[in-house]
Amino acid sequence: MYFKDQMKAPQKLKVHRPIVQEVAATLFEIFNQQQHADKVIERAMRQNRKWGARDRRQFAEMAYDLVRWWRLILVVNLGVDLGNEVSIEICQKAVESYLEGFDVEKLQRMAKTAAVRESLPDDLYELLKSELGDQTDRCLARLNLKAPQFLRVNELKTDRPSLIRRLAEEGVVAEPVSTVSTALRLVERKNVFITESFKKGLFEMQDAGSQQIAPLVLAKPGERVIDACAGAGGKTLHLAAMMKNQGRIVAMDISAPKLSELSLRARRAGATSIETRWIESTKIIKRLHESADHVLLDAPCSGLGVLRRYPDTKFKFQQRDLNRLAETQLDILARYALMAKVGGTVCYATCSILPSENSLRIREYLSATEGASGAMGRFEIEEEMQISPIETDFDGFYAVRLRRKS
Repeated sequence: MYFKDQMKAPQKLKVHRPIVQEVAATLFEIFNQQQHADKVIERAMRQNRKWGARDRRQFAEMAYDLVRWWRLILVVNLGVDLGNEVSIEICQKAVESYLEGFDVEKLQRMAKTAAVRESLPDDLYELLKSELGDQTDRCLARLNLKAPQFLRVNELKTDRPSLIRRLAEEGVVAEPVSTVSTALRLVERKNVFITESFKKGLFEMQDAGSQQIAPLVLAKPGERVIDACAGAGGKTLHLAAMMKNQGRIVAMDISAPKLSELSLRARRAGATSIETRWIESTKIIKRLHESADHVLLDAPCSGLGVLRRYPDTKFKFQQRDLNRLAETQLDILARYALMAKVGGTVCYATCSILPSENSLRIREYLSATEGASGAMGRFEIEEEMQISPIETDFDGFYAVRLRRKS
């Protein structure tokens, strides 16, 4: 039902002129100055404090729609293409064409190539085609939809039925996701961050696909876990809840600001078992060799599995980025996996849909370490999963659990 709701008949929109101008300015920042869409949109709403809820919703929906379908709009409506200079005039014309009644299916029928139809650069389309084959267009059709809002119940403080009832009292209707025990999906988009439930740490915003990564780690209360690429801590907090605050979680990252955000989130969530460590040198990793029962490696990747949430990613993607990421992923596996004890586990995860970053990367790593000296460690696959946008309404993720043998 969610997917059908996005295919409603287009109609001419009535939007206040200041919002129209702000959307055009936002597009200019994203595509001319190469700024991240979510940051630009968030900053614009922060700067326009007088906007009401309706204005904010219109602005965000328009901006994300235009980013998501940028190439399709440029080529079919405006007669220009990627590679042309993005002027403020082009951005203004794109917004005006959207306001006239944005009909995605009509524009797609007018597109002359598959890449234009799915609104992404030619080289990225060809890469996806080479890796996903016949599934490419089906996968892109899902990734071009607006993302649902999913919540993860913080089981340190509440349970799913209780949270559903409490949210309903605050005007937020949520329904359980049958395949993910901690997940709720909002029936209607809401700003849940202003609810008392959020302020009290009863839930986190987290895609239901992402919520399947932490359980794969198999961490138990009382164990020691290292989340080595923790970022702002979505999966770290999930691990803390699964372990019932018993044991120790070392959350590590190369970004100190992200770890600061994690600490704030942990306090709100009541997650007292988390210790943050900034990776300021390679010595930090070496000191932790063979110290953990489980290691989670949420590795840097292309992010092509989360295009619904970050649609500008496809226009910023470069092949050289993929080559650089390959080196980073192998380096993280080679060095960070050794923090697991012999007999312990390492969980490698990405938010990518590319086999070259996922199953093929793992097999490349295992091949390189097979028969290697004990200093490198040897691992075997225990469980592997690919969460596909085609089969679910979740984002695309990959995860594998390795057992350390030596």
